[in-house]
Amino acid sequence: MIAQGQTLPASSLSQLTDEGMANHQVTELFADKKVVLFAVPGAFTPTCSNAHLPGYVVLADQLKAKGVDIIACVSVNDAFVMKAWGDAQNADEIMMLGDGDASFTKSLGLEMDTAGFGGVRSQRYAMVIDNGVVTQLNVEAPKAFEVSKAEAILASL
Repeated sequence: MIAQGQTLPASSLSQLTDEGMANHQVTELFADKKVVLFAVPGAFTPTCSNAHLPGYVVLADQLKAKGVDIIACVSVNDAFVMKAWGDAQNADEIMMLGDGDASFTKSLGLEMDTAGFGGVRSQRYAMVIDNGVVTQLNVEAPKAFEVSKAEAILASL
């Protein structure tokens, strides 16, 4: 598993924007930026939709006031699903990124097998990234939702 102090591995994530599909190289996307990246097991799932994403939507301005350039949400879903979920949640300030084949998630060592509802998914986590280097990593225990909340990340900044 990736650790604090390590550089994000080269990988790509997709984003559906109003202009079309964008495939982002993670190393380029997060270069020279302070980023809060949080991951959820699945778009439109209960905890993710009722608490995790909404917390970042509500606190986006406060996070940005602490010097955060990008707030990004990633899930092992395609970019179409991530856009629809972001639109449904009014997540205008959140970059909704799809990791459709789980390659980014696997490169971090943060995948989990959820054969009962979806196969390979991401663990729930949040990280702070400075110029591509992980400066904080908060990975949730199974079925927990405490350390990756927007409130916890805001308090740590």
